[in-house]
Amino acid sequence: MSVEVGKGLKATFLVHFVVAAAFGLVFMLTPELFGSLADWPMQEPAVYRLVGAAMLGYGASSWFSLKRSSWAEVRIVVLAEIVWTGLGALVMLWGMLYAALPPFGWVNTCILAAFAVAFTVFYLKQR
Repeated sequence: MSVEVGKGLKATFLVHFVVAAAFGLVFMLTPELFGSLADWPMQEPAVYRLVGAAMLGYGASSWFSLKRSSWAEVRIVVLAEIVWTGLGALVMLWGMLYAALPPFGWVNTCILAAFAVAFTVFYLKQR
């Protein structure tokens, strides 16, 4: 008998999809607009476009996982999300503390950390 994906994890997949799609599209399609709104200098827009593409890719994996019902089908995605959001949060935290990133960076840091915690909690509950 297979273990079903819990409602909390499904909700996390949905919220992650929406947030990743919104930020990913902005980063990928209009990094200069993001930079001007967030007071974030865009010296290398191609790097932000690449990050946007990664966000869209991870957002798509959350969308695909949302449509699955078995834990076995989504387990590897949850693990990848833990690694992506956890490392992202740590890199952003380092940037905020030591690289003088603009204040908007705290928004990115907190969003990534929140998803890292959520995916980790649901991973521990589901396994």
